[in-house]
Amino acid sequence: MGSRASGLAPLPLSIFIIARNEADRIGATIRAVRDLTDDLVVVDSGSTDGTQALAASLGARVIHNPWPGYGPQKRFAEEQCRHVWLLNLDADEVVPPDLAAEIRALLAAGEPSRPAWRIGIAEVFPGEGRPHPWAYTLTPVRLYRKDRGRYAPSPVHDRVALEPGVKPGRLRGIIHHFSVRSLGDQLDKLNRYSDQQADDLEARGVVIPSWRVFVELPGNFLKAYLGRRHVLRGTYGFLTAMNYAMSRHLRIAKHYERRRRAATGPDRVDPPDPTF
Repeated sequence: MGSRASGLAPLPLSIFIIARNEADRIGATIRAVRDLTDDLVVVDSGSTDGTQALAASLGARVIHNPWPGYGPQKRFAEEQCRHVWLLNLDADEVVPPDLAAEIRALLAAGEPSRPAWRIGIAEVFPGEGRPHPWAYTLTPVRLYRKDRGRYAPSPVHDRVALEPGVKPGRLRGIIHHFSVRSLGDQLDKLNRYSDQQADDLEARGVVIPSWRVFVELPGNFLKAYLGRRHVLRGTYGFLTAMNYAMSRHLRIAKHYERRRRAATGPDRVDPPDPTF
């Protein structure tokens, strides 16, 4: 990993990141944790913006793997890691100094009391330096032993499936998630993700009732704006809540459209409604 500004020895920990076209964000992600490990792995699925070269220049071991979906890509990344203990980060997430110190203290003291640990993740919107004190926080397992849990193979859901009986602990620190480059970029990303979600529903044979088309957008706006406390983030919070609601609506709309095509055939044209 090169020289260590902290002067501290690396932990028995591998850190892995999956990436594609993240040159504007992955540098901060790597710099925040590179002193924790001697095995920082970036699995790139075909960047064209220099992500690979930047990650390598910061000490990462960069490996190319064509995109198979979120869960399978993270499982591939797990297999490249040299240590049993793993920390997973996304390329738009930054570990602040207090969390880095907490991870170091946990692993430097010997084998931790639990084989898996949840870490809070809170969004930081453009113009903010850190998460809002009351920001909605997800708490997935991100620090774990790979012999006690692995990422589930779902192409759209990235979660660690732990062995039966494993009860994860919870770290105090919070990962800062810089997920929004701009509102337009966010909506483009969510639109693409809704395609993958519709693919996944179809592959699993899941049928969502058509009435959900009418409630998905307003229901999910309220979920984000009130339930996930975007209301605390002013006008920008309102706009990001609208984007989230639109993405959930698109998921259902695309699912409905596929079912309709399967039922009517791709070449069928419905007759005009005589009431118009």
